Amino acid sequence: MTTTAFDPRPLVDRATAQLAALVAAVPAARLGDPTPCAAFDVRDLLAHLVSGVQDGAVIGETGEVAWGEPPAGVPDNGWGRAYDEARARLAAAWADDAALERVLELPWGTFPGRVFLTSGMVLETVAHTGDLAQAVGHPLPLDQELAELALGWAREFVPAGRRGEGVPFGPVQPAPEGADAYARLAAWLGRTV
Repeated sequence: MTTTAFDPRPLVDRATAQLAALVAAVPAARLGDPTPCAAFDVRDLLAHLVSGVQDGAVIGETGEVAWGEPPAGVPDNGWGRAYDEARARLAAAWADDAALERVLELPWGTFPGRVFLTSGMVLETVAHTGDLAQAVGHPLPLDQELAELALGWAREFVPAGRRGEGVPFGPVQPAPEGADAYARLAAWLGRTV
């Protein structure tokens, strides 16, 4: 991927808008359901998603990496609002073009902000969009082109040989024949599809 002159913000907006629509479609009765992420039920995954977007906003605002705590006290019917507020903050934090060039020291390397937005925000958002959709029965059609882009970045930033101790992804798994881009992305990130 060429990192110069590429503006990932429209893709961040596209990915977070898709996820916002999905979050709004999650019925409160499904919050305790399991997800493909073994450590998360639907409520935990929603908290992780809101927290991740808030963390991305802090990085955009300050240039510092600080992982916050998942939000507490969000009512069952409040996840859509919590996510919308976080994504508005994220967009505002990255509105200045200079933030795209700011060099960030991330746990997985040193990169300009634009690379963080693609390898961190878009990839994470798209991967977890697939997880959430699967957990709640695919209530909305998903943007396959966005998942294809995320899969390409996953292959670049999370290569098959970079798994194991300290890496939050398991070995690459096979995807079933004819699997959509979200399933292939999940398999690349180590999930059984």
